[in-house]
Amino acid sequence: MANIQKRPNGKWRARYRDLDGKEHARHFDRKIDAQRWLDEVTASLVTGQYVDPRSAKKPFKEYAEDWRTRQPHRPSTAKAVAQHLRCYVYPVWEKRALGAIKPGDVQKWVTDLTTTRGLAASTTRTVFNTVNAVFRAAVRDRMIPHNPCEGAKLPAVPRKRVVPLSVEQVRHLSAKIPARYRGLVLLGAATGLRPGELFGLQLRHVDLLHATVTVEQQIQQTAKHGVYVGPPKTTRSYRTVPLPRMAVQAVTAHLWDFPVADPEGWLFMAPEGGPASWTARGGPPASGPAYRRAPARTRSGTTTRAC
Repeated sequence: MANIQKRPNGKWRARYRDLDGKEHARHFDRKIDAQRWLDEVTASLVTGQYVDPRSAKKPFKEYAEDWRTRQPHRPSTAKAVAQHLRCYVYPVWEKRALGAIKPGDVQKWVTDLTTTRGLAASTTRTVFNTVNAVFRAAVRDRMIPHNPCEGAKLPAVPRKRVVPLSVEQVRHLSAKIPARYRGLVLLGAATGLRPGELFGLQLRHVDLLHATVTVEQQIQQTAKHGVYVGPPKTTRSYRTVPLPRMAVQAVTAHLWDFPVADPEGWLFMAPEGGPASWTARGGPPASGPAYRRAPARTRSGTTTRAC
């Protein structure tokens, strides 16, 4: 229900009721402007694009915290997202209304992250992706009509040249590491599996007859959640990787020295039992039986330095 009335002071009042039955009104100097505004609101109601003007007044932090707690993030991702918001976003927009943050504000914030805060380009992009996800959700929830992150220019990430270890270096490393993890080094060098994927391998994942290894889980570790079993980093990370002869020989030798009878047994087990994991100090793999299995997730995780 919508109408336009002329007020005693000569202005035109346009009124309408939203989907919840709440009345909204604005005053205009000209009737044609009131009608144009009313037509736009009516069209948005009919097409499902309507945004309640009061929704845009919600503080950014209040909405972002609600969004964050609703996401199906794995522990490492949840920790990174909370850190992004706490360190780099809330100090700037904590009390700003969602609708008051404009594209220019976002661009200035992105630029300040690199020029003032001194963040690397890759870290700036990661933090921006978190904020962009918040605003995308706000648009879907009809809190704001547009995402102010659209069109923002991000710093270019310089390409780093990857220099693989030489065969001699791999052999030297495998000779220096404890025998329990010698096969892990050789298998990693031969397949390119991520550390967490290597630690997450169980006997059932290895097919020496057909020279393949299947990746369907990984071991992760955080200070709050400890060591746990989670899904691979992305959906594309689920894969079967062929093993060269050197890797087959390395795994065979490892199983000869450290037998695993149970198909669910860990290929590279910690001395205390349970899957191995990489310590926060960057030291040799070490873990114990105190691990858990996390629910399946497909979202990727990121990390940044503490603020």
